[in-house]
Amino acid sequence: MICRMDSPLGIITLTEESGALTALDFTPDSVPLPPASPLLQSACLQLEEYFSGSRKAFSLPLSPKGTAFQQRVWQGLLTIPYGKSITYAQLAQIIGNPAACRAVGGANGKNPLPILIPCHRVIAAGGRLGGYSCGLERKILLLNLEKIPFLR
Repeated sequence: MICRMDSPLGIITLTEESGALTALDFTPDSVPLPPASPLLQSACLQLEEYFSGSRKAFSLPLSPKGTAFQQRVWQGLLTIPYGKSITYAQLAQIIGNPAACRAVGGANGKNPLPILIPCHRVIAAGGRLGGYSCGLERKILLLNLEKIPFLR
């Protein structure tokens, strides 16, 4: 099942499979679709609360599909609190593989549930933005929403 919602970042498409969210994508030139399940309704509501500044953490069942390494990286991302950032090297430390900075960056970029699994909170060494699979303008908006400092 899918639904689409309007957000400050554009139209978001949420995908649910077997009672868990599996994907969050940005869908250009699309129109919102009403949530077709209680989980999608809850996800839309929680995202609206996040964008309004009243929600700091999500409580949704997530089931991203990826390799074992990607899963470890995504679990590491879930430990980064709202309003905080870490570097790719710090994330590599968190998952117990300090030499895997580049691989961590690759897994970060393949995150199928951005925002919900907060890959936007990972920045490059020295406070630079680094990349963002959903576009740097979206990353900047998310960092600004959470008042996370960064260098351009």
